[in-house]
This record gives sequence, C-alpha cells and structure tokens, in this order.
Amino acid sequence: MKFVHLCLLMVVATWPLASASSSIKVNLIHPPNGGIQPQAVTDAGGTLHLIYFAGEPSAGDIFYVRREPGKKDFSSPIRVNSQPGSAVAIGTIRGAQIAIGKNGRVHVAWNGSNSAAPRGPENSAPMLYARMNDAKTAFEAQRNLMQISHALDGGGTVAADSAGDVYVAWHGAGNQKGEEHRRVWLALSTDEGKTFAREAAAFAGETGACGCCGMRAFVDPRGALHLLYRTATNMSERGMFLLTSTDKGKSFRGTRLDNWHLTTCPMSSATMTVNSDKQTLAAWENNGQVYFGAINSPQKSSATPAPAPTGKRKHPAIATNARGETILVWTEGTGWKKGGSLAWQVFDKNGKPAGEMGVAQGVPVWGLATVVAEAGGGFTIIY
Repeated sequence: MKFVHLCLLMVVATWPLASASSSIKVNLIHPPNGGIQPQAVTDAGGTLHLIYFAGEPSAGDIFYVRREPGKKDFSSPIRVNSQPGSAVAIGTIRGAQIAIGKNGRVHVAWNGSNSAAPRGPENSAPMLYARMNDAKTAFEAQRNLMQISHALDGGGTVAADSAGDVYVAWHGAGNQKGEEHRRVWLALSTDEGKTFAREAAAFAGETGACGCCGMRAFVDPRGALHLLYRTATNMSERGMFLLTSTDKGKSFRGTRLDNWHLTTCPMSSATMTVNSDKQTLAAWENNGQVYFGAINSPQKSSATPAPAPTGKRKHPAIATNARGETILVWTEGTGWKKGGSLAWQVFDKNGKPAGEMGVAQGVPVWGLATVVAEAGGGFTIIY
C-alpha cells in the first residue's frame, strides 16, 4: 500500500472516547425522513448543510436541510431536484454530493435516474446539477451538464471555492468505449454555477476509470482542485488516482496513490477534507480495508489503515477538528442490496488511535455515512 418532513435532530448515541488531551464525543444521528446516503459539510460560520436521498431507490429525490450553530434541530427540508424522481440511490455510489461556494451558496450534483430528462448523449443517464437561489429559499431548476461525454455510470462530484468557481466532474466515455478508455470529465463555472462551459477531459493519461465506482472533488485552502477516482488501467489496475490542478481546472498533474490488481469493479467511494494544518486528507478503500492519508504533504507518508481489519469495509468518510484529531468512519458488510453496520476510529494529531474503535448497527440498504467536526471538538456521524 502506497501512499421527509420531520426535521428533529435525532441523537442515536454519544460515545465518549478517551485521548491523551481530551474526551472526544462522537454523536450518531440519522437523516430526517428515513433518508439515506447523507452528505454533509460545515461552512465557515459553523452551519451544517446536509443533503440526503428519499424515495424509490431507482427514481427518488434529494432533500436539503441545514442546522445553525448552537441549534439541535434541522431546518424544514427543501427538495433539490426540480424534476421528481430524477435521482438514483441504487449502487450507493451514484448519490448526490454537496459543496459550499462563494457567499455561502449551496451547490449539488448527482447522477440522474433512468426517468430523468433530458437524457445525456447517446441516451445515457444525465449528470445533473442545481444551485441554491439568491434568497437561499429554494433550488433553481436542475440542469444536465453532459454535452459530449456519455455512458455515465459511477458517481459524479462537485466542488466550489470562495471566488465563485464551481467544478462538476464525472467519469464517462468519449470516442472510445470500455472502462480502460473512460476518463474524468470536468465542467467549469466561473459565475457561481449560473453558467457552465462544455465539459472537457481533465487528463490526457490513459488511466481508465472504474465504471461503477464513485469519485470526489475537493478545493483545498490554497485554491487547488483535487479529483480522486479509481482507475481501470488495462482493465486490471484499479488503484486510486489523484488529479490536482493549481490553475482552476485548466491543467492537471496525476499521482497514483495505491495499486489494486482487480478485474472487476468494487463499487467503491472516496472522500477528502482538510485538517488543522491545512493538509488535504483523502480516505478510500483497497481490498476490503479503508485508509486515509495526506495527499499534499511536503513529506510523503504511508496511508493509515482502520484498525482490526475485517475484509468487509467500504465507503469511508473523514473529518478533522480544530485540535487536529481525525475521525475515520466506514461501513462493514454492506454490498449489493445489502445493508450492514457502522464503524469508526478517532486518531490523535500524530495519527495514533485515540480510544477504542466504535461500532453501531443499522446501515440501511444502499446506505453510507458522512461525518462533520463540531465546534466543541466532537464529531457527528450521520448515517
């Protein structure tokens, strides 16, 4: 290895973890309305923004809620997709992703369902996007950003910065079909998502892209854009690959994070965040285990695995608090049409486990978790 309309915040449990410097609280909650596939971010003012999926897994809806600092309850849900039933949850990795951009505007991107319209090129599923309106009371009409790419399969992703740039990325086919010829495509907006340029291939290298695996976009504090995805090089090398741009998506350099010789798609997801030292951390899966590590550290270091491997781990989520403590969250035993359990481990600033590994039951079918750091130093896992 290299490197829905009930809005109450329901606390399932609180787990105090002893560390050398503090007692780290981990709160577990569920999304409103029995929603699944939550994705959460916290803005600079401490407001928690949450999206989740509800409805029929093959053709459902995405809802948005927020929780102000110091509050216990979420706001009333707002539906993100303007066309009912245009989102999909099947496969777990095709769900919506969220980003906060200039002036606190919320941006959401998701894979369209089979009933979503208009279709993408060659009648493929569309890559959909919607942004919150200026009044922050509703989402504008959804748009399909696919114009020349096709064969959307794995999950798309979105990132935004404070300058008004919005990046929506996905992997798909171009002129040649097959996983080994898939590539990452990027649609860029420079006006807070009001308009987007036609998508362009982000990287010329022939890495391929694992068809039904998710990917993740992230803008770090320095303004660099990172795109993390699983390759399908020669249909057998499915390790993680990182694309990084320091010129707002005009060009990218590529870095292979690990290797995984595999001829089938593992249907995996990945995530990124930034720690208190402004290092970008990534978390991903490899051969039934989950890892996290710094991807822009001046000194290259090995990725850190979750403890006590079981061989059945997927869908990692990660967050860090102001003290530099990091929590790694993942699912155990989930699969196709199969739910499972939740697990997590808190690590201190030096990357050492702080306290025991936590576990909980009840990850639903097509479910995964998201996690945020709270102002007091604790963490909240939503699943």
